[in-house]
Amino acid sequence: MIPQLRPGIEQLKRRGGPAPFSKGKAKKNPKRAGCKPGQGTFRNRKAPEQSPAVEPAEVPVNGCCSDCGRANGEAVTETVPVTDIPRERHPEVRSYAIGIRRCSGCGKSARGAHPDVAPDRRGAAAHRLGPCVKALAHVMHYAYGVPVRKAPAIMEDLTGIRLTQGAITRHAMALTAGELGARYAALRDRIRKEPVTHTDDTGWRVAGKQAFLMAFVNRALAVYQIRGRHGNEEVRELISGDYKGILVCDRGRSNDAEELAGLRQQKCLAHLPRNASGIGNKKTGRASGFSRNLKALPRDALALLAMKPQIDAADYAAKATALQGQLTRHPRNRSLRDDGNQRLLNGVGTQHDQGHIPQFFFHDGVEAANNRAERDLRPAVIARKVSHCSRNRRGARAFEAFTGVIQTLRRTSSLSIGTAFEQIFAPLPQSSP
Repeated sequence: MIPQLRPGIEQLKRRGGPAPFSKGKAKKNPKRAGCKPGQGTFRNRKAPEQSPAVEPAEVPVNGCCSDCGRANGEAVTETVPVTDIPRERHPEVRSYAIGIRRCSGCGKSARGAHPDVAPDRRGAAAHRLGPCVKALAHVMHYAYGVPVRKAPAIMEDLTGIRLTQGAITRHAMALTAGELGARYAALRDRIRKEPVTHTDDTGWRVAGKQAFLMAFVNRALAVYQIRGRHGNEEVRELISGDYKGILVCDRGRSNDAEELAGLRQQKCLAHLPRNASGIGNKKTGRASGFSRNLKALPRDALALLAMKPQIDAADYAAKATALQGQLTRHPRNRSLRDDGNQRLLNGVGTQHDQGHIPQFFFHDGVEAANNRAERDLRPAVIARKVSHCSRNRRGARAFEAFTGVIQTLRRTSSLSIGTAFEQIFAPLPQSSP
């Protein structure tokens, strides 16, 4: 085997050149990174709020000038904060002395109730972790993609608190079946009533088997679901055939099923130049003209949509009408000599005839491209490289719920993700007997 590979190795050595991942030759005088002098907005970095008990350390200044020896003027004070974490990280432990009484008549025991203490905390299960620790563990995993197997070590280094991978997983399962699952179900109900929804999917695995992670998002909501296949049945779990809004998606078969024939759709306009480039690069002469024009028209439409806030409404309407006419004329039904161009024409023309391309021209809030859904899938794509997706269906349900709630909180809540999760994990106050 080795002798057979030697000629190829020698050929690669003679070829030389940069590595496959290299950007090429470095510039001799590269531009300096960061903002250029006189450009941008420059602000002082604000220090976090200090505790009232912390007083600034006094740093005196010499009364005489170090150069000439004369007396300096009146001193003024400038506060220079330094933010750091404690050198010795000790967990904060709060203990509660729960009173217990037994009825002298029936013998039934009664326990004192406190909002921070769950009613089942007794005996060997008395010690629990607080909401801040739970929020940090789940935010590391579901919001930032840290594998569960690494979360305990990071938690111990940061806080000094020891917990196990199984404890994080069991708590996630319990939350999915409880408060967090209810919030996720409410998000699924809300997305069905939204005026605009973006959807896209990517590959996933559940117990090592092929699955699909689907995202249904817009400016305010994010809903994810993991299913074993990606067909129109899975799409109709959230977006039914009588959906009143507009669905922004790609030209996948699941979105073009007969059950969704009456659905208003906006096909991703950014996909058309890519498809046209894939075919046009293989054509020469007059055969390349069709794909070249089909690639230019969507780019002009995207440029016009980007200029919409800056130009007059009447001017935009006139330009949009003219461009829509060009988009209607170019993919009209006709016969082309080249088979590749004909297949591209049939696919694009069918979508245009159904009104799935020019929706963004005259509907406010409808984006021409599906980049929003693709961006919301990117964190999950990165996470699956290190977490190997979901080990079972319960883990998949937990990933759906946590990811959907986290991405929605990032859009709508002024609080940090950790603070918002602390409020979810905190036990509800118990009523006194």
